[in-house]
Amino acid sequence: MCRNITTLRGLEPSATTEEIEAAARQYVRKVSGVQTLTDATRAPFEAAVAEIAAVTARVLSELPERRQPPTTLPPLRRPEVRARIAAKKAAG
Repeated sequence: MCRNITTLRGLEPSATTEEIEAAARQYVRKVSGVQTLTDATRAPFEAAVAEIAAVTARVLSELPERRQPPTTLPPLRRPEVRARIAAKKAAG
């Protein structure tokens, strides 16, 4: 279902809070169908993201080490994505 969510377990360095939250946000978007937040959807959406991020961080910390790192690089570690984020922050 969420083919675009990359594996965070086994990253070096470990997955950041930002990466975990981005994965949680993508998951909640997918399962809820909410793409644009409104006043009616913002609070439940953000609450779900926070809960899923917390559970994700816990499971990543409790699982044993991976023998090999994941084969795909998480989006927030890709130079083109970092450049887009920086441009958005500079513009707004």
